[in-house]
Amino acid sequence: MELALTLLKGGVDAFLEYLSLHVLTCLVPAFFIAGAISVFASQSAILKYFGPQANKGLSYGLASVSGAVLAVCSCTILPLFGGIYKRGAGLGPAIAFLYSGPAINVLAIIYTARVLGFDIGIARAVGAILFALVIGLIMALVFRRSETGRLADVQFAVAEPEGDKKWWQLLLYFAILVGILVIAALGNWIATGILVLALLVILWRWFTKQEIIQWLKATMGFVKMILPWLLGGIFIAGVIGAIPGLDSAVGRVVGSNSIQANLIASFTGALFYFATLTEVPILSEFMKAGMGQGPALALLLAGPAISIPNMLVLRNLMGTKRTLVYISLTVIMATFCGLLFGFIQ
Repeated sequence: MELALTLLKGGVDAFLEYLSLHVLTCLVPAFFIAGAISVFASQSAILKYFGPQANKGLSYGLASVSGAVLAVCSCTILPLFGGIYKRGAGLGPAIAFLYSGPAINVLAIIYTARVLGFDIGIARAVGAILFALVIGLIMALVFRRSETGRLADVQFAVAEPEGDKKWWQLLLYFAILVGILVIAALGNWIATGILVLALLVILWRWFTKQEIIQWLKATMGFVKMILPWLLGGIFIAGVIGAIPGLDSAVGRVVGSNSIQANLIASFTGALFYFATLTEVPILSEFMKAGMGQGPALALLLAGPAISIPNMLVLRNLMGTKRTLVYISLTVIMATFCGLLFGFIQ
């Protein structure tokens, strides 16, 4: 009975913590960006840079480094991924964007280098970019046939939005939305308030009532699709994290640089939800307890990119097979990257 109460408390605490710390500052702005992408983003532009006929070097290059400007976690990136994926982006570039978003943001890289060491910070940055490219390319290759049918349906079903918006007006609109996401995540409420006021002025001057309603409906569509799975997954992750002795057990089994230790670190990181930057102090404690640098890097490369909530939502967005392949590729590549890094050290 006592164990059950402990696990329940862990799930509730994780649930409440996420609601208080991340929904307003990260997830809400991300949902509004996703809705804006689905309504106002030019499908021809998305297809030009991320579609199946796009220049592969440009497409994957942009997607793999796009996370550098976003301070988002494995859950906040989901509405943004859903927006471009539903709008017609190819699976490969969309997956590269999905991985790079939480894995390579500048804040996380700098914080990692400062707390855990310059070498592991650089290894994380390089590994994240390579992971985004390789995982995206493999996913596109594995599912090339089914993707052809999906993109044909998307291009048939989605029409270009009507309106006389100039490109610079839409660019400023999206820039302010992204700015709200980034600045709110940093906790600068004065700057966030200024950006929100600027957004309201833009909506008043440049957008019709019908366009705003369409944007809000699209945003709510993503909320209904993603939020229930996300919050349920966070509760499950909290329950797992409350298992007595789990932290010390993980510390004991990942002290070496064996394949087993790196695999355990990678797999463990993939299960747990890490809010943006929280993986660094957690890893710092693990490393103090004797965790090897190889397993530490493996967890860094797998943990922030995927989690139980992330997995549940991805299954709803792109299906079970694609989700399982994406998770497997992330865990396996993180394992061997950690093993290589451990040998170099």
